[in-house]
Amino acid sequence: MKTKRLLSMFIALSGVVFASDKPNILIIYADDLGYGDVRCYNPDRGKIPTPHIDKLAAEGMKFTDAHSSSGVCTPSRYTMLTGRYHWRSRLQKGIVGLWEKPLIRKDRMTIAMLGKQNGYRTAIIGKWHLGWEWPIPETKAARFKERKIGGENTTAAHREVWQEVFSKPIGGGPTTVGFDLYFGTDVPNWPPFCFIENDRTVGIPSEFLPAALLVKNQASKPGPALKGWTLEGILPALTDRATAFLRESAKAPEPFLLFFSLTSPHTPLSVNQAWKGKSGLNDFADLVMETDAEIGRLLGTLKQSGEAENTIVIFTSDNGCAPYAGAQELEAAGHFPSGPLRGYKADAWEGGHRVPFIVRWPGTVKPGTTSKHLVHQADLMRTFADAIGTKLPDNAGEDSHSLMPLLKGGDQPIRTNAISTSIQGVPAVREGPWKFIPAPGSGGWGSGGDQSQPVQLYNLDEDLGEAENLAATMPERVADMKVLLAKIIADGRSTPGTGDVPQIVKTGGDWLELGWSFGV
Repeated sequence: MKTKRLLSMFIALSGVVFASDKPNILIIYADDLGYGDVRCYNPDRGKIPTPHIDKLAAEGMKFTDAHSSSGVCTPSRYTMLTGRYHWRSRLQKGIVGLWEKPLIRKDRMTIAMLGKQNGYRTAIIGKWHLGWEWPIPETKAARFKERKIGGENTTAAHREVWQEVFSKPIGGGPTTVGFDLYFGTDVPNWPPFCFIENDRTVGIPSEFLPAALLVKNQASKPGPALKGWTLEGILPALTDRATAFLRESAKAPEPFLLFFSLTSPHTPLSVNQAWKGKSGLNDFADLVMETDAEIGRLLGTLKQSGEAENTIVIFTSDNGCAPYAGAQELEAAGHFPSGPLRGYKADAWEGGHRVPFIVRWPGTVKPGTTSKHLVHQADLMRTFADAIGTKLPDNAGEDSHSLMPLLKGGDQPIRTNAISTSIQGVPAVREGPWKFIPAPGSGGWGSGGDQSQPVQLYNLDEDLGEAENLAATMPERVADMKVLLAKIIADGRSTPGTGDVPQIVKTGGDWLELGWSFGV
């Protein structure tokens, strides 16, 4: 901190205008951490200790009605980074697949671009999963994308095409949308099994991932890997890089924006030896504890750097806990990963997208406070713009509302409506306490629910667990919610402004008829 102050004084004396008085921004984004997996969110039915996240909540504001844009990761990340609902892009359902093209267009403003335009050093460390321009020659694509298992199945032809591709820059990644630097694994359970730094792989993958790393919630897709690659080393390596960035940033005159995009507690459930069995529950719970400890290490470094008092820290998760990670086993042991909510990852029900959301900002956010107002991860874009004293152009952050009134202690809603979707693209529409799902079931991997009722309506103030579907008894409210959904889609934004409104393509079929295909 002393070094940064001296540099700032030198800049001021030299007559250069700089952003040294702006707050740093640190976003900690967990992967598949459920609402009930954080102890302070689930004190009665949560059995996993999360002391560092709990401490962060005690030092800041805890939001209890905060939502990601989807029940799965890629769309949530898009919305968090752009302040725009993901379904306004080409991605109305699912995730960006293996070796797919970038989802974020180069002309789309991100929080990183916002930071860079205002003098910030910007970095993302961890998971990306928003696509790349992989330099795969069309004539060799079939060989490159073969999904064999084990080094013994690797041929000279495989190594030749991997050498050709992985020795080239990879376009369309984080450094093309505003981040000064990137270090991570893209998707930790998918190939390529290596780290990527900026636009290059760290080393050249030379063999197919061994079979032993593709079982028991480890890696999920076979493909090229570095020889000797291990999954346990990913999480600590990411924290090492993030802490190094914080130490370097404390010596620089510019403020920083760091997106620490955790790969955990998502699969691979590769728990390091010091944490194996610590929870007394299962591997997922052990990994939650290890993740909490790494968060504590990062926050400890921030404090040691002298920058904690001038840093906005946001902690949240991309979606709910994955049911395949041992949810039934956990519930049988008394731990409920979704807390009081219905559903899990991938669902339109609350357990899919209502997530932990904590903000610590010394001097602005009163410690130990809780907000029950509806907020969305899209809101970070406009919040950051307000925090650093700038305005967004009309064609940016179209679905982003500023959290600043709430962070400063206000008690009026910042937004009255919000939309989150299931993995299948089924929207969950909020208007105050009312929630409308224009489809039966969860919209996720399993249909669930009462399939005889074509749509769902819940009053979350009275029925947080979504146990009583009121659609059949309240047709007027259902009609109003349909109109609201149609308007938010047709307007091209849910905040005041103009900007580019995409032409709505009618695709047919119930709620899809409302215009769920834009491709921009």
